[in-house]
Amino acid sequence: MIKFFLMVNKQGQTRLSRYYEHVEINKRTMLEAEVIKNCLSRSKDECSFIEYKDFKLVYRQYAALFIVVGIDQTENEMAVYELIHNFVEVLDKYFSRVVSETQNL
Repeated sequence: MIKFFLMVNKQGQTRLSRYYEHVEINKRTMLEAEVIKNCLSRSKDECSFIEYKDFKLVYRQYAALFIVVGIDQTENEMAVYELIHNFVEVLDKYFSRVVSETQNL
């Protein structure tokens, strides 16, 4: 099950957040800061899956944008990784130039 969905820029600012479980506002801020720190500190050579507390983080970088999904332990990481890519393709169809700018990585 997906717990949350985040879109974050390289400066660590949250651009979009959606929670699928109730999390208090003050805890969201702390959670997002820790999650962002963990994802931004990793190199491109490292795996895009992170074990974090009682759930997993699946993230993918597109140019200056990181998309992070928090999932429970039973969810398939590769399926969520592909979901992120499909989401970006939909954004590209709607807004254009989303994928073309990210393929330079």
